[in-house]
Amino acid sequence: MDIRDPSPGLYNEDLAPSRVRNWGAFSIFNVWTSDVHSLWGYYLAASLFLLCGTFINFVLAIGIGSLVIFALMNLIGYAGEKTGVPYPVLARASFGVWGANLAALVRAVVACFWYGAQTAAASSALVALLIRDDHMLLFHQSTHFLSHSGLEVICYVVIWALQLLIIQKGMETVRKFQDWAGPAVWIAMLILAIGLCVKAGGFSFESGIPTSLLLDKTKDVGVSGDPGSFWALMAVGATWVTYFAALYLNFCDFSRYAKDRDAVRKGNLWGLPVNLIAFSLVAGVTTIAAYRVYGEVLLHPEQISAKFDSWVLALIAALTFAVATLGINVVANFVSASFDISNVFPRQISFKKGGYIAAAIALVLYPSSPWEGNAAHFVNAIGATMGPLLGIILVDYYLVAKGNINVAALYQEHGEYRYEGGWNINALIAAAVGSVFSTFLPNLTTVLPIWWGTYGWFFGVVIGGGVYFVMTMLRPRVVATPTRA
Repeated sequence: MDIRDPSPGLYNEDLAPSRVRNWGAFSIFNVWTSDVHSLWGYYLAASLFLLCGTFINFVLAIGIGSLVIFALMNLIGYAGEKTGVPYPVLARASFGVWGANLAALVRAVVACFWYGAQTAAASSALVALLIRDDHMLLFHQSTHFLSHSGLEVICYVVIWALQLLIIQKGMETVRKFQDWAGPAVWIAMLILAIGLCVKAGGFSFESGIPTSLLLDKTKDVGVSGDPGSFWALMAVGATWVTYFAALYLNFCDFSRYAKDRDAVRKGNLWGLPVNLIAFSLVAGVTTIAAYRVYGEVLLHPEQISAKFDSWVLALIAALTFAVATLGINVVANFVSASFDISNVFPRQISFKKGGYIAAAIALVLYPSSPWEGNAAHFVNAIGATMGPLLGIILVDYYLVAKGNINVAALYQEHGEYRYEGGWNINALIAAAVGSVFSTFLPNLTTVLPIWWGTYGWFFGVVIGGGVYFVMTMLRPRVVATPTRA
């Protein structure tokens, strides 16, 4: 739809409702292949697979977790398809036309952290390849600055710059990149898995890895309890669901381009439960085969490719996983941060400029590398910050507004979503209360038990959404006039 006379501080062409909607189920499917098939995703999937203990446990923990992800992505995806607006604009209906800037900036900050983490992961694949050469290995060991080796810094900057080239031509270029990168990664993964299984003398779902070694190698995943125990499986499922915390919010950045709701549903069906279970299975089987071949637990694919005798195979593996990680960075972090930052200053900052700012922040963060260390703690702590936001938006859209959003009013400073001076106090209170229990108490204090942090995102969604629903009954909002985008 065309927006007539929008308020200048709330509108630019990038934030406007999408006019071209040509993304079919295949493109939506490849949003998820790009998002999942990364070095971080592989490491997490392989670790969680091993910690399930048995194949049946894997199907239960990862399978049920993937169905939860599928359901949540459909909820936010349908909102994006119906309204045609990106996440920060959709958030105006819940938080107010100015309050949405707060929700957008929280997501943007998280995206910048993840942007740096994924860029570092992709660059590590190149480092693992290059140090096979003696001269590069010497340079890697002898030259250091910015708290990293010179080779690591160079590879990080190269990957960082490549992502800018992908995004600068807009969302249609992103779609085309996804459509070939996602399938290419699957082919490479299958070749890697089959090759290792053949070398190991066959494939197996049973790891045969001693429990002490398994626990030592997967300790950064943050799953407590013995592999296969009830609480270990609960933590596996929770960590898997929380890993997608960022995309729950900004999937509408992509579903807004979908042809119809059916394309969203079919793309999500194949891209989430089917693809997630298959990806985790392949990652687990590959890790088991690698252990049988090399006698080591290699949870990172670049560690496996570094063992290859052939330079050609090592090159293909390194480039494939680097491309895969570029894909998730563009999908989950670059695009979202671009829209979020642009939403705050639409007259001054376009979609591209917002992306450049996010990339610059990730570059500044690199020397300190806050994403290094305990992987699960990073995933859960970062994800927990977004739980209350999702709970509020879903409750507002489905329970309060009943799925009816006045799209034109999202761009009007003095329209239906002005609330109190542009801020919805109900949403702000709910977000604050939810954040206390999802982020502040479990990560910055010792008031709550240690296990609480693993489920912080869930507490944020439930508490944030619940408080918001109660607040809307105590302080009712004006019902939106049904408007079809």
